[in-house]
Amino acid sequence: MKTFHTIEELRQALSTERQLGHRIALVPTMGNLHAGHISLIDAAKNHADIIVASIFVNPLQFGPNEDLDTYPRTLVADHEQLSAAGCHYLLAPSVDEVYPDGQTTQTQVAVPGVTDLYCGASRPGHFDGVTTVVCKLFGIVRPDVALFGEKDYQQLFVIRKMARDLCMPIDIVGVPIKRNTQGLALSSRNGYLSGAQLTLATALSQALHTLKEQLITSTTPHSELLEQAQQTLERAGFSRDYLVLARQSDLLPAQEGDTDLVILAAAYMGKTRLIDNLTFHL
Repeated sequence: MKTFHTIEELRQALSTERQLGHRIALVPTMGNLHAGHISLIDAAKNHADIIVASIFVNPLQFGPNEDLDTYPRTLVADHEQLSAAGCHYLLAPSVDEVYPDGQTTQTQVAVPGVTDLYCGASRPGHFDGVTTVVCKLFGIVRPDVALFGEKDYQQLFVIRKMARDLCMPIDIVGVPIKRNTQGLALSSRNGYLSGAQLTLATALSQALHTLKEQLITSTTPHSELLEQAQQTLERAGFSRDYLVLARQSDLLPAQEGDTDLVILAAAYMGKTRLIDNLTFHL
């Protein structure tokens, strides 16, 4: 695997790949890689000849009181994992390389509407930072396909909408959530949890599966079932952020008669914010 720290070096390498007729996949990450990230690399092998990963902790998607400064940077270990997984190229740029004119004057890419909901409501401006940097990475790499984890379900929806709205000729592929043996969705932020908290955190996925079964079989109003699930999470040690039932088609709150649904959840275990989701047909 070849690693580049500048945009121009990567572009030159990919120009040669295109001349050879190779199909290119992009896997954007913020590093501190785990098995969930590697599953994206593995999935990319089914969609392209050449796999490009990026590692960039993007300051634009962090709020003023979030963990930008403490977010784990593990480039050496990440490089080893990506190389072992069969990635061909890694782009690991500096902030100045990505935002050479500074962040305050950077052109912003915004997807209206859905980004005001759920994680967007809890983290104002977050999705504008995500779509801006992903749009830049698309421009840098010019991939034929880009792969994102389904754990960030709202993010995947937003990126698909951005690509569709801006007529980007890129296939956006979602890759299923990777979980540990107890069912907890893998996340770089799981590293913030103590051993005891990791055990308690498994209640999040358990609550979603219980809620799904109740939504399918119970005549109790959905709002009551959602509140019961919130209370279950609180008893397990979580603090509330949101727990909603939405339509898969547009992520708006589900209405009576909707059938293709997704439960979206975010909750705090101590100071660590965890997200999860579960799709199903009613």
